[in-house]
Amino acid sequence: MSSIAINPIIAELRERIAVLGNANARPRKVLPFGAAEIDERLPGGGLAYGALHEVAGGGSGTVDGAAAALFVAGIAARTEGKCLWCLTRPDLFFPALSQAGLHSDRVIFCESDREEDVLSAMEEGLSFGGLALVVAELVRLPMTASRRLQLAAEKTGSMGIVLRRWRRQNEASDYGQPTASTTRWRISVLPSEPLPVAGIGRARWLVELMRVKAGACAEFEIGAPDAKGRISLLPVPDHGPDQAIWRRSHTG
Repeated sequence: MSSIAINPIIAELRERIAVLGNANARPRKVLPFGAAEIDERLPGGGLAYGALHEVAGGGSGTVDGAAAALFVAGIAARTEGKCLWCLTRPDLFFPALSQAGLHSDRVIFCESDREEDVLSAMEEGLSFGGLALVVAELVRLPMTASRRLQLAAEKTGSMGIVLRRWRRQNEASDYGQPTASTTRWRISVLPSEPLPVAGIGRARWLVELMRVKAGACAEFEIGAPDAKGRISLLPVPDHGPDQAIWRRSHTG
């Protein structure tokens, strides 16, 4: 008698598990970079929605940090809809973000003095589900907090990017700590693209894909985003041993 009473409950549980399994198995939407060599390194052919990603500069300096912010701005520019940008320091130079394709009418800023509040705002933004992208500027990203953000992104299908910004050199070492992020990127400034005439060419960056779930690490030399947020792969110049020394000193 007891086994007969339990059977309907087990059947219902199995049905619920099957539904959850089918929901998790559906293909994840991605945002391609438009550069084949980068997209083919990413599962699905692009940066995954419904996921958390991390981006940081190659060092603790403001130059690499600005490049990382522009890299994120280029990603945001290629999404559709409003973007939420959570931060503790109101020092973004918005004309530069506009040059990367991210215009002010698409961005909602959320400012707080405490990183805990920035984390909470990001989680709320991802849970809302009506935003194209949610960005949070943080020094540290604890594993527990990253799991909450990842779960919130998975639930709504939103994309989240944590832009890691260091105030001191020793804080940069935290970037090696494990998190629940789907991808982890590091952006370092390289000498600008050479021109056939005197002048400053397009900014060139070394982009390191340091971690990607179900994929392999890689690095690329790219041109900074254009007015529509599009990057381009650039030919790697041969600057001999001086270039090798520069790369080691700037990327660690």
